[in-house]
Amino acid sequence: MIVNIFLKETIKIRYYFTSDLHLNHFNIIEYCGRPFETLKEMNTTIIRNWNSRVKPEDIVFHIGDFCFKNSAGGKKGEGVPIKASILEGQLNGKIIHIRGNHDRNNSTKTIITKLVIYYGRKAINLVHNPDYIDINYSINFVGHVHNNWEIKRIRRGEGFTDAINVGVDVHKFFPVTFEELMKKYHKWKREMSKNENKDDRKET
Repeated sequence: MIVNIFLKETIKIRYYFTSDLHLNHFNIIEYCGRPFETLKEMNTTIIRNWNSRVKPEDIVFHIGDFCFKNSAGGKKGEGVPIKASILEGQLNGKIIHIRGNHDRNNSTKTIITKLVIYYGRKAINLVHNPDYIDINYSINFVGHVHNNWEIKRIRRGEGFTDAINVGVDVHKFFPVTFEELMKKYHKWKREMSKNENKDDRKET
């Protein structure tokens, strides 16, 4: 399901973006080099960081892979038998889930695969996996790639879009605002322009 939403921030409500919490997924600590010793430490830190920023009236767009749910006796480190709703109940704000590749069986039950927001005079596509970005939008907010990269220009044919990773692994395990993402994005664009100018001078 694809959804379009027009956002207007009010005095009381703020919007946040994040992805790939992987709550209750012990093995992600090793896979991504997360700075935690135990599953409890990871869960507690992520939940505490979330609630330190997000107020009960705020809205959070979670762009995939919220938690891991496993059956008793299932593969070790790949989740615990706790429903997503139990974890959601510990987090402030209204969560809008965009489905990730690990959200099929974790009880988040979201039907949204892509979502387009209109905010800050920009139309932005939200999708979990960068393989499914929409080239018709100049910016896509994505997850899935964890700590592999923060911002990447993805080209398709003669067009391109800039994909911004909102995942916790590159944002110190905090949800982030639109303004914070745009600040990083504009800095990245300036650096990219400088590098392109250097390359042009070398060629001449």
